[in-house]
Amino acid sequence: MSDNWIVQNIEKALATWDNALAEIQSILTVSPQGFRGGTIWNAIVSVNGALKAVGYALLVLFFLIGVMKTCGSIAEVKRPEHALKLFLRFILAKGVIDNGLEIMEVLIEVVQGILQTILGSHVISGTTTIAPELVTAIENCDFIHSIPLWIVAILGHLGMVVITIVLILTVYGRFFKIFIYIALAPVPLSTFAGEPTGSVGKNFIRSYAGVCLQGVVIALSCIIFSAISSSPPAVDTSASVVTAVWTYVGELAFNLLVLVGAIKGCDRIVKEIMGL
Repeated sequence: MSDNWIVQNIEKALATWDNALAEIQSILTVSPQGFRGGTIWNAIVSVNGALKAVGYALLVLFFLIGVMKTCGSIAEVKRPEHALKLFLRFILAKGVIDNGLEIMEVLIEVVQGILQTILGSHVISGTTTIAPELVTAIENCDFIHSIPLWIVAILGHLGMVVITIVLILTVYGRFFKIFIYIALAPVPLSTFAGEPTGSVGKNFIRSYAGVCLQGVVIALSCIIFSAISSSPPAVDTSASVVTAVWTYVGELAFNLLVLVGAIKGCDRIVKEIMGL
């Protein structure tokens, strides 16, 4: 490691980014049950169980609404084929509420399997280093000309910290969305009891699957970024040191902002894929 403060600051900024990528990979590969030691999962399962009583009450309500909306008279309800259809819908809706947690666990396990497959063959974290020729140019710079470089190094470091915070919060936000969906699941799932309200339950399942798939989009975005950043920005040795550092840091920042945009827009990409 160089003894130059400017070089050290830039290297610390790059190390911060490498640590962020490693953190993102660890978050993506952990299951909701094991997230933060499972404490959050236990609380969410408890809430889900408590809301089942509300789900059962809404189940009856939505069932009656469905009967009134789809049946023109009592005589139509008494028809065997129609009564059987209503009975099966009620039983299936109750089964969805009873096993809603297990259904949602299966969906997240499928997505986690996809993530394990993708990240098992491609590592998104690595070691990003500053170009040696740029290090030499900075070390050979005198005190007066190094003052602008201090400003560039500080701004670059601060920008890197802000970008990593945004990325980490986005990845964590996906997990909290999953927890909220699981906790509230009995309420929207109860809408399957009525034919007019059944679309609410379908949209809920599709939206939940979309949130789960956001992890796959984030992983793919990081893999693409890692492939791009494997070739560091070129250093223009013919330019002044300040210009070279500005150009180098600017290209790095641009690549990072592209990744931030891709990850922040993962929900929009999933909605387009899922047709939501």
